[in-house]
Amino acid sequence: MQIYVCIKHVPDTAANIKVEGPAGFDESVKFVVNPYDEYGLEEALQITAKTGGEVVAVTVGKESAVSSLRTALAVGAARGILVKTNAQFLDSGLTSRALQKAIQQDGTPDLVFMGKQSVDSEGMQTPYRLAKELDMPVVTEVVGVELGDGKATVERETGGGVREVMEVSLPCVLGATKGLNEPRYPKLPDILKAKKKEIKQVDMADLGLEDGSGNTEILELTQIPERSGATMLEGSPREASEKLVAILKEEKVI
Repeated sequence: MQIYVCIKHVPDTAANIKVEGPAGFDESVKFVVNPYDEYGLEEALQITAKTGGEVVAVTVGKESAVSSLRTALAVGAARGILVKTNAQFLDSGLTSRALQKAIQQDGTPDLVFMGKQSVDSEGMQTPYRLAKELDMPVVTEVVGVELGDGKATVERETGGGVREVMEVSLPCVLGATKGLNEPRYPKLPDILKAKKKEIKQVDMADLGLEDGSGNTEILELTQIPERSGATMLEGSPREASEKLVAILKEEKVI
């Protein structure tokens, strides 16, 4: 079975992001594999462990995204593909077209995994757009997968603790989420072995695409303002309540 896993190279959610210029940010922070994509990668590895086949990790990003591909190779992916771009942000339409062309140029997918969303832009559009480009059915919020007879039986979360079960034909695109599995951590020997695994790098132009030719553009990023310090109200409960009401009136809250 040939399974492609689309991953994204994203800033660590614990990183202190600093805005640079009108619509950019400082990239000197730590980057990691998008956490939701890790669930898709783990599921692909578990499937191929049972059925045989190959897991190929694919990403669209700058040269630095190679490090996320190496992480995917260290946990078990056989090969990696990097579609190179110079942009900090790509819209989901261009990203999907690049992923589609890179995958179909490389082989014939039996299944495509990715996360339900990325933790940086959180557009939640790429799984749907990629499925359209590949002409495949798509299911997101996936927390369970069973394969058989050319179909996938998929369990997904719909919110409020409710789950539904769907059956889709293969090949398909599945957007994974927390609860699908427990992603493994790379071990040192596997990290060393991953350095010898193949990572194919292609330019947007090699896929017939123009870098930065998406339909949407970020015009401005704004740093979240720091929270002001708290004011401690002293005195008895009654006195503190009266002070609080006075402050709220002064601030025109009430």
